[in-house]
Amino acid sequence: MRSGWPPNLVIRGYGQYYDVLTPEGVLRCVVRGSLKRERRKTDLVAVGDRVEVRRVAPGEGVIEAVAPRTRALSRRARGAEDAEQVIVANLDQLVAVFAVAQPEPSLPMLDRFLVIAEAQEIPAVVCVNKIDLDDGAKRRLFDPYRRAGYRVVETSALTGAGLEELWSCLAGKLSALAGPSGVGKSSLVKAFRPDLDIRIGELSEATGRGRHTTTVTSLIQLDEQTFIADTPGIGTLGLWGVESSELDRCFPEFRPYLGACYYADCRHLAEPGCAVRAAVESGAIDAGRYASYQGLLEQLMEEERAEGWRRSRR
Repeated sequence: MRSGWPPNLVIRGYGQYYDVLTPEGVLRCVVRGSLKRERRKTDLVAVGDRVEVRRVAPGEGVIEAVAPRTRALSRRARGAEDAEQVIVANLDQLVAVFAVAQPEPSLPMLDRFLVIAEAQEIPAVVCVNKIDLDDGAKRRLFDPYRRAGYRVVETSALTGAGLEELWSCLAGKLSALAGPSGVGKSSLVKAFRPDLDIRIGELSEATGRGRHTTTVTSLIQLDEQTFIADTPGIGTLGLWGVESSELDRCFPEFRPYLGACYYADCRHLAEPGCAVRAAVESGAIDAGRYASYQGLLEQLMEEERAEGWRRSRR
């Protein structure tokens, strides 16, 4: 954040109102009318933004300006081809939270989170929660992420295991907790702030999936310098800002082999002389992670073909 901007921080947004944390307390704010014309392809104001505010009444204010964002966790806005929906702005890191059980971990979804973090240059940590439900076998599913270079923290909000290590990741940073419903994100937040009134959800007996307990993104202050963005459970997350030609660079374990393929534009699918596929065959790259790459690449290529067709029809 460039110098000169006040420390006012957007901690919650709903409808046309935003809660802004200022040195004097929280203000319920609306956005200055002329400011609404300045941003077209992204959210005008998002949780995590630094803003200038003008107090207009006790506890009420107007957002006059928004500081440039350093980075953001985003997805494609619903019903829009190229508009961005910002989930959290100005993140220091993404903490992808998945449970070892109840619900079962979806590694393709985890890969999707990590790809988006890599594409948007957001450092990422993998938090494996509910380890009290596992004898160790399920936790080994996350070993490929350790080998890829990600920090993997194992926790149990129920027993307190691993919470000290998780705190060492969070302290002094603005972090987004992201993951599917039911994995214990709200429970982890409550472990650090037991005074908070956060609803803890249970699994649906019919689906085995979590019920949504967090309904809007909120910034929760754990201490003076530490904030957690408790995000709604995200069942699907679009690949905002990721191009098919750059997808391989979003897998850190691929990077040592990029440039070593026979073809300079190798997509690492069926091309001869592919260094990435050779690394998969030798075990240097995890086969499951490579399968995720294949699936995401096919999705991106299909989306790009569809977008090219739409543009040709205009």
